[in-house]
Formats: sequence, C-alpha cells, structure tokens
Amino acid sequence: MNDITNRAEELTAYAKQYLELDERDEIYIKNRLLEILQKCDGSEPDEQETDEIFAVLSLLPSALNRRFDNILHSCGSKAATDWFYSYCVHNRYVKKDVLDKNPRFESNGLIITINKAKPEFRDPQKARVGNSVEGGFCKCVICRENEGFGARNKRNLRTVDIRLGGEKWFWQYSPYGYFNEHGIAVNCSHIPMHIDGSTFTKLMDFADMFPHYFIGCNAPLPRIGGSVLSHDHYQGGGEILPVHTAKAAYILRHDDYPDALAEVVDWPGTVIRVVSENRRSIGDICGVINKKWVKYSDIKSGIIAEDNEGVHNAVSPTVRKTERGYEMNVILRSNITSSMLPDGVFHAHPEYHVIKKESIGLIEAQGLFILPGRLSGELAAVEKMIDENAPLLPGYTAFRLIYDETKAICLREGVGAREAMKAELGSICFRILENTAVFKDKRQTVKFLNDLGFRLCSDTNIK
Repeated sequence: MNDITNRAEELTAYAKQYLELDERDEIYIKNRLLEILQKCDGSEPDEQETDEIFAVLSLLPSALNRRFDNILHSCGSKAATDWFYSYCVHNRYVKKDVLDKNPRFESNGLIITINKAKPEFRDPQKARVGNSVEGGFCKCVICRENEGFGARNKRNLRTVDIRLGGEKWFWQYSPYGYFNEHGIAVNCSHIPMHIDGSTFTKLMDFADMFPHYFIGCNAPLPRIGGSVLSHDHYQGGGEILPVHTAKAAYILRHDDYPDALAEVVDWPGTVIRVVSENRRSIGDICGVINKKWVKYSDIKSGIIAEDNEGVHNAVSPTVRKTERGYEMNVILRSNITSSMLPDGVFHAHPEYHVIKKESIGLIEAQGLFILPGRLSGELAAVEKMIDENAPLLPGYTAFRLIYDETKAICLREGVGAREAMKAELGSICFRILENTAVFKDKRQTVKFLNDLGFRLCSDTNIK
C-alpha cells in the first residue's frame, strides 16, 4: 500500500506541475488515483489503466477550453496552441515519446518517415464507412463524443472550440501525429467529408485564427482521401511541408482578379497555387477551379470525371498565410481505376506497392511520406544483402527494384547501403507523386487554367 501511496503522490505532483491541478482538488484526485492503482495490484499500469490515470489527472474539457480561450485572448493564438499541445503531450494523449522514435529524413526534396506506431492502412471501404464505433454514442472515431470514451482509450482526449464558416468545429491533436503539432479540425456535426465553396472560406478562417499553422482538406473520395470520409474534418499543424515552398513553373493572371496569382507549381503532382491578400478572390478562384475539375474528363489521359461507379475527380486544398497573403494549394486528384491499375490509375503504381500501397492522401501529396512500420526490418535486411554483396534472398522478390536501384546508387555514389536506401526511397516517393499527377505535362495545367480565363505572365513563366 505504501508503494501505491507513493505512486499516487508522484502522479499528483506531476499533475500540479504540468497539468494545472488545482491545490483544492489534490486530495480528491489522489483518492481517485489510489482506487485505480489498487486495481493494478502493484504491477505497472497497462495502456487502458494509464489512459484512465491521466484522464483523472487532466482538466475537465470545460476547464481546459476556458484556459485555452484565456491564453488565446490574452497572449495570442501561438501561445494558446503551444500551451494546448504541451498539455496533450504531458497528459499522454499525444504519444510524442513514441513518435520521436520514428525514422525521419529528407531525400529528393521530400520528407520520408516510417511510422512504427500505427498499422498499415489498406482498406478504402473502411474509410468510406468512416470507422464506425460500436458500443457508444459516438458515430465514428473522430466525433467529439469520443472525448472521454473509455472503449477507445479516449479518456484523456481533450479538444477546444473553434468556429469555421460560422459553424461549430473543434480542434484536437493527433495521438500519433505525422508532423510537428499535427492536429485535426473537426465539424461538431457528423456530416460526410465534402468540398464546396464554403470549404475554402473555412480553411482561411482557420488560417486567420492560427496563422502559424497550415490547414488542408483531403479529397473526399475513397483511395485518394483520408481514413475517415464519413465525418467532415481538416488536417493541419505547425510544419512547413515541401509543397509549400515549391517554386512556380508558370504564373498566370485573370482580368477579373487583378489582385491574385495562379501558379502552376513545379511539383511532381498536379498543384495550382492561388495567391492573394483578398479572401474573396481566393475563394472565388478556388471555387471555379473546383467546379471545373469535378466535371473534367480527358479519355486519352485516363481522366474520367464520372461513370456508373460514381464521381472520380476531387480537389485537395491546403492553405497557409505568408507575407504574400493567403497561399492556397489546390491539388487535383482522381481515384479512377482501370483493369490494369485496379488500385487507381493516379495512385502509386504496382512496382512501388512494396513501399507504399496505402492511399496517397493530403499529407503525402504535400511531400511528407508516411511509410509502413514493416519497412524498418525489411529494408534493413535488403541493406544487409547489398553491403555483403549477397544476392536478393528468397522472400524478398517484391524488393527487386529497390535492391537493384539501391545497389546502383552505392556503386555510383560510393556510399553504403543505408545512405543509398535513403536516396532510393526519396526517388520512389517522388515517382509515386508523379503517378498521382493527373496532368503529366505542366503545360496541360496551364491549358486547364487558360480555359478558365487565366493568361500567362510573359515575364514570369519559368519553363
């Protein structure tokens, strides 16, 4: 009992230091902790018991929301999100200690990570139904009703209120985030993912509220969208991703929007960047691009807007604020399939599936690749074969391309297999983004914009 009491004392002291435990509540919280720790019978708490402990130690949602709002209004949005993110790390909802162990490096202008914390996701149908939840009153895994939901170990989940487009939304951080301060903005109403004119307004509302974050929306279609399509939500956070700083290949203007630019981004995917300090111009232009792309077909290029299986075109917009104003990257996506490419014509092609078969969603499309955790062991084995000048072993035939190309890099660059493999992964991820490009030639993107009334700036086009 003495050990349990000491542990309760330690946890209470931790909560006073990091989780803003009020001294008046200390006795009450300590007694709650003793009850939980006694159930552990002296052993180390398991994941569910740890979740329960930190739920007890954390502020109630209402108190946390008030604290966030106080900081927001007195010290600004950066201070508010700094506090909230730190709180979610300290209350163990954000598994930063696990995330920091994920391999991460830059290669070929992209950021490559290997996610050891979550299983590989290969089920587009699961995304369509939205990971529905049984045994509770929350309709899916990102509904606000998950806050405190023990059946999914969400007892220590905390969220804060925001308003986007005049609607009630909330912001929370991802427990297994893919980048710095990775969070999601979620509609308080359980409605399906969709993109219309109001989407661009809501994204800019978020950027106005948190100008130090980017925010974006997955294309609301299976195979190219996120893992939850049944509930309207956006993703963002405190990192500048590679597409954000990619240069323009072509710059165009429109007579009706003299305060705006449309840039064809020098990027392996198909990206149009709309830049202006005028929110209305951004919203109008992005709305026109979206409306045209959703109905756009080019049979020769394999682009089919709609068939008996449904709609296949969608955009994936992402915005951040810079010294130029709002920069809205509109990524053109298609989830059309064919008999030769049943996983998607504009998806990672089969020769790359051993590296990435999951959907190429919003984050990858911006240049941050999240590769499956199984690759840590598999690639290490391939590297060992190369370093030992051994042939590709049975059971690794799917890695033939990677083996051959990595070995060639070793010989060409005079480096070991580990460094060569980083270069190879960057090259493959770049090629995957090229697979996702709906227009393989940037001049096709220019033509797409020409049809909307945009004209090249003769003194600024690069190519």
